[in-house]
Amino acid sequence: MALFKKTNTKIFIRAGPELTPDNIYWKKYTAPVLVKEFGPIDYIDFSPVEPHYFAVTCSVRVQIYNPITKLVTKNFSRFKEAAYGGSFRKDGKLLCVGGEESVIRLFDVSTKNLLRLFSGHKAAVHRTFFTMDNLHITSFSDDKTVALWDIATEKQIITFNEHTDYIRAGAVSPISPDILLSGGYDKSISMYDTRTNKKIFSVNHEAPVESVLFLPSGGIFLSAGGTEVKIWDALAGGRLLAKISQHHKTVTCLKIASNGHRILSGSLDRHVKIYDSGTYKAVHTLDYPNSVLSIGISANDETIVAGMIDGLISVQRKEDDVKEIKVQRKKISYKRAGKNTYVSSVDAVVHEEVKETMSKHDTWLRKFQYSKALDSVMLNYVVNKTPHVTVALLQELIRRQGLKQALAGRDGKSLVNILKFLIRHIGNIRFGRVLTHVANVLMDVYEDNLDGLGAEPRKMFNALANKLQEEEDLIILLAQLQGTLQIILSGAETQHVVTAKDNQNLEPSSAAQKNLVFSIA
Repeated sequence: MALFKKTNTKIFIRAGPELTPDNIYWKKYTAPVLVKEFGPIDYIDFSPVEPHYFAVTCSVRVQIYNPITKLVTKNFSRFKEAAYGGSFRKDGKLLCVGGEESVIRLFDVSTKNLLRLFSGHKAAVHRTFFTMDNLHITSFSDDKTVALWDIATEKQIITFNEHTDYIRAGAVSPISPDILLSGGYDKSISMYDTRTNKKIFSVNHEAPVESVLFLPSGGIFLSAGGTEVKIWDALAGGRLLAKISQHHKTVTCLKIASNGHRILSGSLDRHVKIYDSGTYKAVHTLDYPNSVLSIGISANDETIVAGMIDGLISVQRKEDDVKEIKVQRKKISYKRAGKNTYVSSVDAVVHEEVKETMSKHDTWLRKFQYSKALDSVMLNYVVNKTPHVTVALLQELIRRQGLKQALAGRDGKSLVNILKFLIRHIGNIRFGRVLTHVANVLMDVYEDNLDGLGAEPRKMFNALANKLQEEEDLIILLAQLQGTLQIILSGAETQHVVTAKDNQNLEPSSAAQKNLVFSIA
């Protein structure tokens, strides 16, 4: 006896997003653990050294979190007003923090001692970073200046006054201790060389700049502001390389991930977009419950943290790291047998037998009871959650030439359910062809018995007629629109051809005059 072939429901299922290596990679994170802080999360920075603790700057304190336990290990709270932009030195031993008090504080991470206090700015300092040589600190302030500070002497070395509005974004070159980058609310981005105490160049982002970032090569930098992220070539004097417009609200932060191969951008639209740093194309999206103000990601992408406007911190770790189980063979030593005696253990794996179950509609199909098979897929939970299963069964009935048998002899209630399903889904591009055929068969079956069906089925047949009329009107409108577009495109091509011919048939005298003008110039 031949095996029964189940109904193929996959042909009508909605196509999901394309499964790419990036989608697989970024979906390996565990469900987010949410931690509540007081006030918006201004900045998140990961320690470059293991175990990669991360600093969260929020309200009047900076807190150091353990990424595994998600608990606070250290708390820096020597601030009278809001703290901003706490960032680690690349050895993870020092932490510099700006703030509303116009000073930069330098802390020892292990002892929590305040080592230095840099004074000189006249307004809030929103971003502070260590230079590549670890000897200086750069600060970016609302007093429209960028300053360079010497850690040893606690003195200000250089000040740049190139901006005309608040400076809320800054970066230091990853390859040179002398190159700085600042972005301001005056929509400009400036690059400086501390050796010459001069601005190298300035570019216009065309929106207030919220974040700037160097790629690991140091020759390309990114700026975020408005709804766009722009990529600039620093070696070519600030030439614009590309624009990324994936967000529909202000982009607030940028980060580098995957050892420089991926770029992350967070936005007020509650999304973090991930891009390929080679092509600048979006490869994945992370969703969050509220507007994202700051993001941080640890080395090797082990932990990703997002800070939100309502004080929530979302912490996610790689599933591989959390569920890593190390299986080691036990070593047992016996005094008489010697020290290097191993007891090998062999696990007997018993495979669980999974009994294949058959759906109800397939069970009825196998018994050739087509009417009951149709009833089983017209239940509310099937129709509402998996309409593609209903359509797949209808197509199977058409193939078996049993559709008319399944539709005939129905009472008013079951007929109304079928009509409701047709009205709801006949305009769906996935189901339209099958359901149009079903509607035709249904009308053939009941056209002579319409009066005896009752008031509600007749009302539903009228609703189906109206729905089909709407679909027909829509098709006519789309056909008219297609014709209009073809006329416009044809006109544009004709204009292009005429212009080309006019250029070829330029009069000799005119051409001579043009050559004469060029030669004089």
